[in-house]
Amino acid sequence: MDRLVILSPQGMLGYGYPLSSFERGLSFEPDFIGVDAGSTDAGPYRLGSGRPTVSKEAVKKDLAPMIRAAKSRRIPLIIGSAGGAGAKPHVDWVKSIIREIAKEEGFSLQIAVIYSDVDKGWLKEKLSWGKVKPLGPVDELTEDEVEASENIVAVMGIEPYFKAFEKGVDVVLCGRSNDPAIFASYAVYKGFDCALSFHLGKILECGAIASVPGSASDGMVGILRRESFVVEPANPARKCTKLSVAAHSLYEKSHPYLIPFPEGVLNLKETQFFELDERRVEVRGARFEPAQQLWIKLEGARFCGFRSVAFCAVRDPIMISQKSEWVKACRDAVRDYFGDDDVMVNFKFYGFQEEAVIIEALASSREKSKAVCSWVRSYLMHYHYKGRKSTSGNLALPFSPSEIEAGEVYQFNIHHLVRLEEGEDIFPLEVERYS
Repeated sequence: MDRLVILSPQGMLGYGYPLSSFERGLSFEPDFIGVDAGSTDAGPYRLGSGRPTVSKEAVKKDLAPMIRAAKSRRIPLIIGSAGGAGAKPHVDWVKSIIREIAKEEGFSLQIAVIYSDVDKGWLKEKLSWGKVKPLGPVDELTEDEVEASENIVAVMGIEPYFKAFEKGVDVVLCGRSNDPAIFASYAVYKGFDCALSFHLGKILECGAIASVPGSASDGMVGILRRESFVVEPANPARKCTKLSVAAHSLYEKSHPYLIPFPEGVLNLKETQFFELDERRVEVRGARFEPAQQLWIKLEGARFCGFRSVAFCAVRDPIMISQKSEWVKACRDAVRDYFGDDDVMVNFKFYGFQEEAVIIEALASSREKSKAVCSWVRSYLMHYHYKGRKSTSGNLALPFSPSEIEAGEVYQFNIHHLVRLEEGEDIFPLEVERYS
């Protein structure tokens, strides 16, 4: 095989895409369809709670055409980071939607499911052996934090996918995954260059974001060859330029040309970009530096209370100019009134001449978080700041009731690397058939 065609219909499963773009992408005769279904961008709530990032309606609407196309063309559909955070509740949720689609469409599907959940006992053993280290400016991991985590996932690279490809299934559904690995895995499995495969995967992971105008709700086609690859938007209204593709190669990265993966580091220092015409860009020159040891990223989230919020607005320039003073006064008053054992009050500010104020109250129970939020709102409503000329309320409140319960609060508490020994497999695979 000297040419591999990949279709990425969208940047995130559930974000939507034009069916006309999808049909045009299929006209390139792709060898597989890949879609990224998750991210940490939505914050720790999704991982901690086990709830999905997008709605069932959106996921089902997006998945059905992909499954029909993959089934009719006998090509695999590859889904990574299922359900948003990629833990078992998320994977099983997407799995149930696929089963529902198969039943409604009236065809059989063979599906490989790869879970990425981490056993706490196993991780504690790794800790005791010194095989866990922080990823970035975070504290060393402790057994207490492992135990406190609601869900812990390991971010898989390309190798766990190989087991699924060997089964010859219709759909590969994976837990938490490195985003480019969703697309690079099949290419490397088919013998294509690691560097080009990972670089193309880096561009395809976000759908049409690397085009002009960019969008995660549209598709991109990648054509991989032995020495280079070409990217082209599925939608004729979009185009790829050298700048748009090169810029996306830097997207969400801390280093200008070194991109780490579990299997090694992608080096883009010598990469070249060529505009073939107004819509297509050819890319060549990436190098891949294999890792000497296999380190896998871990993500975990712990429960830390309940949240209530209030949306307010302040127009008085005198009050706005004294923001730091009344924020401190408010926090001091909360501490005196409620105690500081399980309460936290945060403020978020937006605007200039008229400033929006979001009051966030965190506490150990729903009732207390709402009580604190309500109390802070009333405290600020009548707070006497220096130079205050009016005795009426300080705040404009756009909603009634002004306090809104926002539910459980979670915090990322694991952002670490764990070392795997040669041959150690922590990503179990199951094969199921639906009809």
